[in-house]
Amino acid sequence: MNRHLLYPQYWPVWLGVGILVLLTRLPYGLQLGIGKGIGLLLHKVAASRRHIAEVNIRLCFPEKTNTERKKLVRQVFIDNGIGLIETFIAWFRAPTYLQSKTEFVGLEKVRAATTKNQGVMLLGAHYSMLDLAGSLLSNELKLSVSYRPQDNPVMNYIMERNRARLYDECLTRKDIRSFIRTLRNGNILWYAQDQDFGRKNSVFVNFFGHPAATITATSRIAKAGKATVLPITYFRKEDSSGYVITIHDPLPIPTGDDEADARLANEFLELQLRQHPSQYLWLHKRFKTPPNPEEKRSEERRVGKECRSRWS
Repeated sequence: MNRHLLYPQYWPVWLGVGILVLLTRLPYGLQLGIGKGIGLLLHKVAASRRHIAEVNIRLCFPEKTNTERKKLVRQVFIDNGIGLIETFIAWFRAPTYLQSKTEFVGLEKVRAATTKNQGVMLLGAHYSMLDLAGSLLSNELKLSVSYRPQDNPVMNYIMERNRARLYDECLTRKDIRSFIRTLRNGNILWYAQDQDFGRKNSVFVNFFGHPAATITATSRIAKAGKATVLPITYFRKEDSSGYVITIHDPLPIPTGDDEADARLANEFLELQLRQHPSQYLWLHKRFKTPPNPEEKRSEERRVGKECRSRWS
């Protein structure tokens, strides 16, 4: 650990981490209750994130009434608050801690591919229990995972240190060569393509009926790594009694058409989110990159005019 992470400017982060670590030692039911409380607090005070969730939910669920959408946004914060506690459980408790509460479905599909020395790409998404799912699955399979480094250096150090004890490899999302090497060696790579990383290396395909920038790396990595692409989902049971981690049937990726592949992945994700709409990171700006660059400049000019008129 770099000594600069102990400088006073980072003490509040360390204090927050310490509190969350202590919470992971409480009884499970109490952990869920505290996670719910954290989510409700953030729903009240995190106005910008609440606005992002509201926009995403309005775009993706137009058939819902305003009251239903407000209720869903509130539940999104609750589920992501619980997800925060679950992340720290993954990082600071033994991987077996919640194993007895977890139902695994379809693991034989992964094992069948790896016994043939074929690499497997587990195509995941940013469901709220992402890190906990990885920890639980590490008891069953040897995994390599991709990740994006955190902006906060303390949180990045904690994340990397604790994920390293769970997985064979932790590879940054830009390390494409290592992804391909891992797959060609017949190993398992956990990968997600469901966030907006901008226009570069992306195609615009529908997600809940709206064009969304979707990266094409999934197809290229699977093709170069000669891998089977198996979608993976991980959800908290509705009665909060445990978890279900499911390996689904293979997606026919790559097809040779990047747009078709991206559409397949988005359609699969949309199907899952219609069943579990609140257990997803709707706090991310999924539609921040418009298909037409002029749209963004036009929106910036409109917002600028609104701000000037409001404050002049």
